[in-house]
Amino acid sequence: MATRRGNGLGTTPVRVKRSGRRDTWGVRTPLHVDPKTGEQVRYWIGRDYETKTAAAEALAAWLTKYKEDPESVSRAPGGRAATALPGAGGAAPGKVSLLKVEKLLTDPDLTMGELLDRWLKRHRGEGTTKAGYEPKMRLHIKPYIGSGKVVEMTDELLNGLYQRLESEPCPTNRGKPLGPKSVLHIHNIISAALETVTGPRRLLSFNPAHYAHPPTERQVTAAEPDKPTLTDDETKRFLADVWTPCGNSRCDGGLTHHCLRDAALWTAYAASGCRRSEVLGWKWDLINWDEGSITLAWVVVEEGKTFRLRKLTKDGEKDAVIYVDPALMDVLRWQWERQQHEKQVLGNLWVDHGLVFARDSFKLFKESRAGGPQDPEKVSARWRTQRGRLHLPDEFGVSGWRRTKITNDLENKENPVEVSANARHRSGPGFTMKKYGQRRSDNAKRLASSSAHRIGLGEVGPTTRRSSAGVVPSGPRSLPIPTA
Repeated sequence: MATRRGNGLGTTPVRVKRSGRRDTWGVRTPLHVDPKTGEQVRYWIGRDYETKTAAAEALAAWLTKYKEDPESVSRAPGGRAATALPGAGGAAPGKVSLLKVEKLLTDPDLTMGELLDRWLKRHRGEGTTKAGYEPKMRLHIKPYIGSGKVVEMTDELLNGLYQRLESEPCPTNRGKPLGPKSVLHIHNIISAALETVTGPRRLLSFNPAHYAHPPTERQVTAAEPDKPTLTDDETKRFLADVWTPCGNSRCDGGLTHHCLRDAALWTAYAASGCRRSEVLGWKWDLINWDEGSITLAWVVVEEGKTFRLRKLTKDGEKDAVIYVDPALMDVLRWQWERQQHEKQVLGNLWVDHGLVFARDSFKLFKESRAGGPQDPEKVSARWRTQRGRLHLPDEFGVSGWRRTKITNDLENKENPVEVSANARHRSGPGFTMKKYGQRRSDNAKRLASSSAHRIGLGEVGPTTRRSSAGVVPSGPRSLPIPTA
């Protein structure tokens, strides 16, 4: 009869319970004879594998190595075996495992600064995406850990960086510490860069950023400020104001005078709900006048200190189409007439790009040309001037029109599916309703009033007095107002 093997002597990977992070998988060697001591031994190969499959593969690699050269895996007095197994994850979080089984594909002396530069250079994202990564790397990552070696990166070091960024004043953030959203973005950059040197025959057996503790999504959401929106009545008053000519002796109703230079642009933002870059990329040949639709195929984006007109790739390969009211189409016809006059006046100084809201002749620099894309930052600067003149909230930027349009559509019980589609939210109407349409004070009061009316709250409680004739409401004003 075969002898029963004792408990715990098997070689099946086991789950290792962890506190504060995801559970890992561990695996031990079978009971075997150490060739250097002649004693039966058994030890852990690793306890930090992310999956059961990875632990099983590490065991298979150990068995192969033991069969070929038993002394190479000996743990006789003098420490661990000289070589670590591919993917062994045996180091605890906070330590980095350097793989030395085979020749490494990456220089062991590689620094974090060099790794980040290489990662950004090979990144396949749009220029605008890479332009957003570069300043975060230059200002918030490299000054602190850029000179450190990649193999020296630990989760504790990264946690210290995140806490420092969230607590120390930042010169580029008006002297305030970075918010949770920015710190989380920095963590994602570091994690993505380290991932490129993690794996077999690479510098790291596991990514230390996976064990770090950046701000959570809940903390990011809680820190987001409440951005203002305008009601439909406020939007109506705004449009009436921007379409009012200045009335001076040279004014011709705005068709050629600069007083209504941006009236059509602000109207497009308020009526369409498009992003700043999308409206600046509208083209005449993409407007379907009969159908009342506009195809969004181009955007004007900022890249570093410059800007350019490029294809819209945010919505995938298929161009997005929005539908607008005939009243907005009339505004665009007015804009077309104004632009035709600009072309006649400028002649060769106009280089046509087919843009609806192209750079015009107002304060055109010498040797410059009109007709090309507008600088998005200068559009925002003109909006800040307009906003101050009309005493709108300082937090209401150009993007505020998009929030206003979507919020007002939802508040007026428009079809959420159409609202979401018009906003190009690929996540669907659930995301749209969660992120927009939340004027809490007004909606909460309507909800409370409706609920109280349904259950007859006004007919019971301390605001009523009973008589032989029945319940007689005395009204809320009959009770004293509590004071502190």
